[in-house]
This record gives sequence, C-alpha cells and structure tokens, in this order.
Amino acid sequence: MGTALIYLLVVVAVAAVVFGLASAVFGRGEELAPLPSGATPTRLPVGDVAGDDVRALRFQQAVRGYRMSEVDWVLDRLAAELDRVGAERDELQTRIATLEARTPVDGSS
Repeated sequence: MGTALIYLLVVVAVAAVVFGLASAVFGRGEELAPLPSGATPTRLPVGDVAGDDVRALRFQQAVRGYRMSEVDWVLDRLAAELDRVGAERDELQTRIATLEARTPVDGSS
C-alpha cells in the first residue's frame, strides 16, 4: 500500500513539473501577442453601421468575460444608430403620407 502511494505521489509530482515547464515554454497558446493596456480590437465605422460591421465585432476578453467599457461603448453607438435610422424612417413615412394625401385617388392627374 505504501509503495503505491509513493508511486502515485511521484507521478503527480512529475506531471506537475511537466505541466509547469510546458506552460512556461509555450504560454497560453495565443497566436497573437496580448494588446497593450487600454488598446482595443473593437472597431466600428465612423459613418453608418451595417449588419456586417456588427457581425465582425470582436471584444477583448477579460478574466470574467468581456471588458464592460467596450461593450457599453458599442451598445451606445448601436443604440444611437438605431435611433437615427428610426427617426429617418418616421420622417420618410410622414413624407409618404403627405404625398399620398396630395395625390388624387382616382389616378387622374
């Protein structure tokens, strides 16, 4: 029984040393170097935001998920864009209603 316990402890110790060496040599397996503090890969175009722009978004991951400041920034930007598009839609609907009201219904000019 004592020999098996010693064998198990040696195997665990060797595994821990191999894991530690592999972690030190190879790191976390990231393909790119980490971004400098304060930098972000999150980008949106300056003008109109399209669906493909939103689909291409990437947030920098933190220990427990994404950086809240980046997510908040994107959500604020998208909300503003949606507000702009909604206001433009409402204006166009009003213009259409005005034009339809001025156009004769029977089709004669």
